[in-house]
Amino acid sequence: MDETTTDSTPVRTARGIADAYVDALAEHDPLIAVRLGRNLDDDRLPDLSPAGLEAAAALARSALAELDAAEPAEGYQDAAERRCAKLFRERLTAELAVHDAGEHFRSLRNLASPVHEVRDMFTLLPTETEEQWRAVGRRLNRVPVALAQYRSTLIEGVDRGLLSGPRQVTAVTAQFDEWIAGDRPGGWFGDFVAAAPESLRAELDSAAVAATAAVAELRDWLREVYGPKAIDAPDTAGRERYQRWARYWNGADLDLDEAYGWAWEQLREVDAQMRVEAERVLPGSTPIAAMRWLEEEGPAHDSPESARRYLQGLMDNAINDLQGTHFDLAEPLLRVESMIAPPGSAAAPYYSEPSLDFTRPGRTWLPVLDPARIPVWSLVSTWYHEGVPGHHLQVAQWTYLADQLSTYQVSLGAVSANLEGWALYAERLMDELGHLTDPGHRLGYLNAQVLRVLRVILDIGMHCGLDYPADSPYRPGERMTPDNAREFFGRYCGLPPEHLDSEFVRYLGWPGQAIGYKLGERAWLRGRAAAAERHGAAFDLKAWHMAALSQGSLGLDDLVAELSDL
Repeated sequence: MDETTTDSTPVRTARGIADAYVDALAEHDPLIAVRLGRNLDDDRLPDLSPAGLEAAAALARSALAELDAAEPAEGYQDAAERRCAKLFRERLTAELAVHDAGEHFRSLRNLASPVHEVRDMFTLLPTETEEQWRAVGRRLNRVPVALAQYRSTLIEGVDRGLLSGPRQVTAVTAQFDEWIAGDRPGGWFGDFVAAAPESLRAELDSAAVAATAAVAELRDWLREVYGPKAIDAPDTAGRERYQRWARYWNGADLDLDEAYGWAWEQLREVDAQMRVEAERVLPGSTPIAAMRWLEEEGPAHDSPESARRYLQGLMDNAINDLQGTHFDLAEPLLRVESMIAPPGSAAAPYYSEPSLDFTRPGRTWLPVLDPARIPVWSLVSTWYHEGVPGHHLQVAQWTYLADQLSTYQVSLGAVSANLEGWALYAERLMDELGHLTDPGHRLGYLNAQVLRVLRVILDIGMHCGLDYPADSPYRPGERMTPDNAREFFGRYCGLPPEHLDSEFVRYLGWPGQAIGYKLGERAWLRGRAAAAERHGAAFDLKAWHMAALSQGSLGLDDLVAELSDL
């Protein structure tokens, strides 16, 4: 991806610099390599120590300096090059701002913490041959070292006065209890290696037991040492810290007060729609009562495997219905797998991207809270979000076009609000196309919408210490705090209490991330509306979808403008 001058001196392009950075970071961080489908026979885990994290930041600083030096005086003439350069600069700047503020010293949260990512790494590794299982065993043997490095980073955070809040400590130690309590010796790791060849049984079982002992040791340290020190640490970020994180997750300097007020307007609109749909589900009921009935009495699966097959069929049918009508999908995108999430995961479903060569397909993951009853009403819209036409179509399309864009744009450069905004747009699209006519399924969709609206309200309100509006039906004019926000959350959202609690702790531990769903959807809808107005009767939604999904990731600062021009 480099050009050459007339004297044969290489000239670094933005795409070349960005992809060289991916190569360097993948060599430094084995987890990134595994996500990309590289170095799968490696035996390393990420270096989670302060020195390892600083080394990764040094790579970003070096790449940013190289990008500055290579920028053409006349600006970028090629649109793809321009988009890549803008994204690369914005992402590295945002990442370094978070790093330099010491956020890695308090990276304890109930979702996507370094420890969660270490465990999730094993779910991405190939396990089809004996040699692949040997590689798994070599990595398993390194789990105690990785967790010790992570603890050293948290210890430095304690010394610097940078601690995570007590709610995160309670949530993560409870998760670790589940990891340790697997059906076999070695807890979850023991269950994971149960499918390995018998010839490796003793070796892998021993590694699993050692890994689980390291988890138990970390759990005990968190409870007995870190927890008492964190008891007075704030659960919320404060406006300055929150603004930094909002830029990181959204690729934009947001007007937080405008977003907060807009979300309250959205809450009133969606709540009105939910009341109509609740009447169709259970005449005379409120939305919360109708959703509780669906949760307890409505259609449900009686085993994780039954639910997994149902969700696989849902995605397969969506591909069949949308292919050729609203999307033109390349053959590799037609494969997506439904999976059951490991025990001890956060309650929210999630998606994992395919490897760059598609040997590992995109996968959706369902956490199971009660294996004997898995209600359907909320799953349909959720799987349009996580699978098809949501995360899978966007991420897999980026992966398919990695050579035309850049590896960076389709992997490390992905902006959360772009991704989550598209996935929420995908839910709305399926409603627009008539795929959510069942009253329960549509109430599930509206509940998903109200959840994302509440995320904007709660996330900004709690972390920035804003007041409930004067016309709020709950505590009008009072300051929003974590203690009262949980009750407010439960009044409007129909998720089961355990799921609500997991979500609530997630918002406190991941400031600025949860707002990207609804604000990202707003950007996608504004971009579509502007493009439709510009083209008039000639607007082709299928062509727009494919063009929009083929330009790589963008922050919200740039997304609306780029979508409007398609």
